[in-house]
Amino acid sequence: MVQESYDGSATLYLIPTPIGNMDDITNRSIVLLRSVDLILCEDTRTSLSLLKNFNISKKLVSCHEFNEDKIKEFVVQELKSGKNIGLITDQGSPIISDPGYIVCRYVIENGYNVVGLPGATAFVPALISSGINSNHFLYYGFLNSKSSKQLQELEMLKNYPFTIIFYEAPHRIEMTLKNIQKVFGDRYISISREISKLYEEIIRGKISDCLSNMTTIKGEYVIVVEGCTNLNDFSSLSIISHIDMYLDDGLGEMEAIKKVARERKVAKSIIYKEYINSKKSG
Repeated sequence: MVQESYDGSATLYLIPTPIGNMDDITNRSIVLLRSVDLILCEDTRTSLSLLKNFNISKKLVSCHEFNEDKIKEFVVQELKSGKNIGLITDQGSPIISDPGYIVCRYVIENGYNVVGLPGATAFVPALISSGINSNHFLYYGFLNSKSSKQLQELEMLKNYPFTIIFYEAPHRIEMTLKNIQKVFGDRYISISREISKLYEEIIRGKISDCLSNMTTIKGEYVIVVEGCTNLNDFSSLSIISHIDMYLDDGLGEMEAIKKVARERKVAKSIIYKEYINSKKSG
């Protein structure tokens, strides 16, 4: 019998699956996979293999990024009839850089329960084993697959002061690392691949060192990047470069001048005069 939700009504359960080692699955996940009336899954072949490993036989319904909009009504109707539903993806926790959000949101909007289970998620072991501060961090997931778009995204993130976590595929890992280095500078990073699998590997160091030490490019990657540590150090910037930095970010001239004055702890009039003189001489 399925474990009851907090109010005993029909529920969509978000169930994490192992990201490598099958022993990483929780007892509660196994209980629910055996107990729910049907399971939504990203790839029926992958999920069938997983269930077979735990001697579970269950109706599987495909739910992926290309059919979520179509299947969400089916899910609500099944919940309406009193059925409990599990949602899994190929690996890890549903919705985190995986399908499930559209269905989950629609179920909530229609007044039904959504319960998420704790369990395997690739970025957590990558973060805690990185040697990089984890008190505050941003999980970003996958950057755009096109280099030009990727560079634009990184420009928006370059001054973020806390640790940033990216996912990346093997065929793009080198391009992504080079782009991060180009925009962020040669920061300290940690690269984890094949987490909890037989050939698990972690490379730590400056981006340049990690690029030269990557001998095997295989498996999904988690990149953990230290945050911007010199956010408030403007000694290497001229006043004009400092102003231009904020103009490039979209601020107006007076807004940029005010911000530079605050950050440099200098009278606004001095910054304004310097800026006007540079425009005259330029």
